[in-house]
Amino acid sequence: MKKAFITGITGQDGYYLSKLLLSKGYQVHGAIRRSSSINTSRIDEFISEHKDTGMYKLYYSDLLDSSSLSSLISETQPDEIYNLAAQSHVAVSFKNPIYTTQTGTVGSLSLLEAIRNIDKSIKFYQASSSEMYGGDTDKPYNEESVFDPKSPYAASKVFAHNVNKLYRDSYGIFGVNGILFNHESPHRGETFVTRKITKAVGRIYLGIQSKLTLGNLDASRDWGFAGDYVEGMWLMMQHKNPDDWVLATAETHTVSEFAKLAFDEVGLDWNDYIETSDRYYRPNEVNYLLGDYSKAKKYLNWEPKTSFKNLVKLMVEKDVEQAKKEEILIKNNLLKPTWENPKT
Repeated sequence: MKKAFITGITGQDGYYLSKLLLSKGYQVHGAIRRSSSINTSRIDEFISEHKDTGMYKLYYSDLLDSSSLSSLISETQPDEIYNLAAQSHVAVSFKNPIYTTQTGTVGSLSLLEAIRNIDKSIKFYQASSSEMYGGDTDKPYNEESVFDPKSPYAASKVFAHNVNKLYRDSYGIFGVNGILFNHESPHRGETFVTRKITKAVGRIYLGIQSKLTLGNLDASRDWGFAGDYVEGMWLMMQHKNPDDWVLATAETHTVSEFAKLAFDEVGLDWNDYIETSDRYYRPNEVNYLLGDYSKAKKYLNWEPKTSFKNLVKLMVEKDVEQAKKEEILIKNNLLKPTWENPKT
């Protein structure tokens, strides 16, 4: 039985990767950060299902606590480590650059050092990001494209990406870099623009929100489904040799396109509900990202299964259902709306 250790297990990718690995018979170990509030809502189904099987185990740790991470690796003896944890919101990284940079760099380095000192046969996956490219060209980015980070988050990802290659070349560690373009789902954090849009669509459709304020509507991204992308992560780790891999859809769409499709799903005109504000613009905008996943297709036999339109549909449907639950709670005075422009 294979064992995997996942940092960032409570996030969107942690959810989908947990689901995939459990379906493949892995024993899954995950590190969660101790906080005053419980944040395991995405993975509670796995915790409940496997509470007596020993197949899904969580541990308190922190990317900034290298001794704790090393102890956990020594204790769990995983075959594969997936480093998904980070302060991953780009806009927030400008407001909190020190913490963002520390988690993005120290965490990766601590895990690589643990592998080097404990067992160099452990395979390591580093979650790199399309944000590393900077988006100054309208040409597709691939594994050979130059990095030009435009945020503290992206800069920290470049460091982690490069240090993983350094350990791969210097110590023979099976270090994989997955350069994933934007990937979304109903489990995406609610502060990310795609989920912010679909949450608002559900609430506006039910009449419990009136408007939605966004930033740069012309920003263009290569958006895919997170469930497809974690399959690519796993395939990278099964490849004969460690390498760097781009996962993308080879399509790019603007924020306004995403918004239009989302409102179309419920029969509304997006122009009637969306406003823009400079406060949602980044200090250094990334305008255009388009990925070339031809290497992953050729050598991993991976390609995205979910179309852009179906991704938007999936997210809207889930958030309409969530809005219906919120509507009931509001009517029974069990919920006070905290979102933008509530109708109460």
